[in-house]
Amino acid sequence: MKDKMTPLQRARAKANGEPVDRLPCNPNLSNGIARISGCKISDFNKDPRALADAVIATYRRFGADGAKVFTDLFLLSEAMGAKMKMPDDDTVDLLEPAINDISEIDKIPLIDPYNDARLPIHLKAMEYVHEELKDEVPCTALIVGPFTNACFIIGVEKMTKLMIKDPESVHKLCEISLENCIRFTDAAIKTGVGISIAEPMASCTVISPKHFREYCAPYLSKYVDFIKSKLNGVSIHICGQTKAIWTDIADMGINAFSIDDIADMEDCVNTIGDRMVVTGNVDPSAVMYAGTKEEVRKAVIKSVQQGYKAKKGYGIMSGCGLPVETPIENIDVMMDTAREIGWPVTDEKLEYLLSINKYEE
Repeated sequence: MKDKMTPLQRARAKANGEPVDRLPCNPNLSNGIARISGCKISDFNKDPRALADAVIATYRRFGADGAKVFTDLFLLSEAMGAKMKMPDDDTVDLLEPAINDISEIDKIPLIDPYNDARLPIHLKAMEYVHEELKDEVPCTALIVGPFTNACFIIGVEKMTKLMIKDPESVHKLCEISLENCIRFTDAAIKTGVGISIAEPMASCTVISPKHFREYCAPYLSKYVDFIKSKLNGVSIHICGQTKAIWTDIADMGINAFSIDDIADMEDCVNTIGDRMVVTGNVDPSAVMYAGTKEEVRKAVIKSVQQGYKAKKGYGIMSGCGLPVETPIENIDVMMDTAREIGWPVTDEKLEYLLSINKYEE
C-alpha cells in the first residue's frame, strides 16, 4: 500500500487544516537501519556515507514521516573524553565516563564538533541525508540533552550521589554539558536538519521530579530556547515514566513529546495534548520486537484510539528506539496500519478495525 502524500506534504496539509491521507507514523528505528541497508553497525562509526545511506534506505523502505540521523547516546560524552565499547555489529555503549571524580572537572574539554571523535562523521551524514531527502521528508538529528550527557561524563551512579551530596558540582557538570550540546547542535542545524532531543536520564524512573526540576529542567530549558532561536520547533523523547513532569515539559515550549510504552497515552493527551503534539507508546520490545503481526496491528490501533483527539496533534510511534533485530515485517505492519486507519479517524472506524483480524498467524 503506497501513500498518496509525501511526509512533507502531509505535515504541511495538517498544519494548514487541510485533508491528509493518514496520521503521521514513525516506527523509530535506531541502529536497526543497518539491517535495512545491509551494512554493519560499526560502519556508522567511521563512514558518514554508510550512516546516511542507511537512513535514506530506511526512509525509502518504509515511507515513515521522518528521517533521523542517530546511532547511540554517547557521541558528546565520547568527544568530552569518555571511553566507548564499540562492538563490530551492535550499538556503541559507555565503557568509562570522562572523569572518575568531581575533582577532575577542569579536565572536561569544550568540544570542536568538526574535529572531535565521531561528531564530524555525524555532521557529514546529516548533510548527505538532508541533501537527498529535504524535499520529501523532515530530516532530523537526535541529540542527547544536557542532563543525560552530564550523567555520562561522570557516570550515572556518581551523578546520583552528587545530586544529594554536592549540588554545586552537579550544576557545574550540567553547565559544561549544555555548552557542548549547544556547540554540536549549532553545527547540526547548519547542515539543514531539525533537532530532536533525547533526555533519558530525566525520566521519573531514574530521578525524582524534584531532582528533575532542580538539576535537569534549568539546562534543558536553556537548550530548548537555543534551538528555538534557530528553528521553528523541537521535539523530545524521555524514556520510562514521565507523568509527574509532563507540564514541566510543556512549559518549556517544546513542540512535540514522545512517550515510552509505560506512560499512559490517553492521560498524557488529556494533560498536555492541547499544548504540544504527543507521539509514541507502542511497546518496542514485547510488541514490535516479539509480537505477532496482528498484535502489532492491534497495539497501533489502540494507541490511535487513545491519542488521535489531541488538539495539537498525535503521531504513531514506538515508545522508544526499536531493538536492532526487530522483524522488518512488524515495522511494515505499523506503517500499513497507519494507512489502513487512513483519514479521517473516527471512534467507529477504530472499533471496527479492532473487531477484525487482518493477519493469519
